Formats: sequence, structure tokens, C-alpha cells
Amino acid sequence: MARVQNLFRAAKKRLPMEELSQVRVVTDSGFEGCAHAQPGGKRQILLVDRETMEAIDVPPGAIRENITTDGLNVNSLPVGQLLRVGEARLEVSAVCTPCDQMERIRPGLRRELWGRRGMLCRVLEGGMIRRGDAIEKLPEN
Repeated sequence: MARVQNLFRAAKKRLPMEELSQVRVVTDSGFEGCAHAQPGGKRQILLVDRETMEAIDVPPGAIRENITTDGLNVNSLPVGQLLRVGEARLEVSAVCTPCDQMERIRPGLRRELWGRRGMLCRVLEGGMIRRGDAIEKLPEN
């Protein structure tokens, strides 16, 4: 079963991500206290899988994801896929395109991440997410 391996939020943009053991997720916004939470936007939460992080040899949180998953091929999720993550319900809203910030981590990382940077989600229903929580694919409404 797919699980939440790590949780991260940005207290301020461009500063290192803060690792959390649990976080409150706010409906139609994102992680409580995260500088990237965007009410009404498609970019509320970024999911990246542990398997991708290991393949590109960077530690969890380095590419600024909010949730590092274990046992879920995040990049294969279709836009519109509904997920139950802990108490929250998310909808996959867009592919995350690697940006120039990835080059600051390691030259060439942006190219390495093309097609595997993860998926952006909107928060349909808020609640608590804890490290180790199950991630479940839900049927469409």
C-alpha cells in the first residue's frame, strides 16, 4: 500500500523546506503555514515519489515537494485522479514542470527531472496528514 514517507512545507519562499511529522491541510489552499499554499490555484500541494528521489540521488524535500510518497508511481497519475491522503482528499491537477531552481541544487537536474518532477494537486477536502498515512486512489465522483 502507498504511504506518506515525508511531509515538507516552505515557511517562506526560496528558504529551505521544513520537515514535519504531521500537517493540517486547508481546503482549497494547501499546507497550513506554507508559503506556496494558493487558494483557488492548481499548485496547492506537490507530490513526488521516493523512488524518483532515489533514482536522481537527491534527499526527500530537496526538490521542494510537500509530500514524498512511498509505493506510488506519482508520475503515472492522470490529471483528475482523486486521492485520499490521511484525512485529506486531493485531486491531481497538473504535471509539475521542472524550473530553473532545480539547477541550483545540481547542474543538469532540471533535465534529469523532465517528466518526473511529480504532480500538483488541489485540496478538495482538508484534514490532518501524518507521516506513514495511507495514500489511496479514489474512484471518480
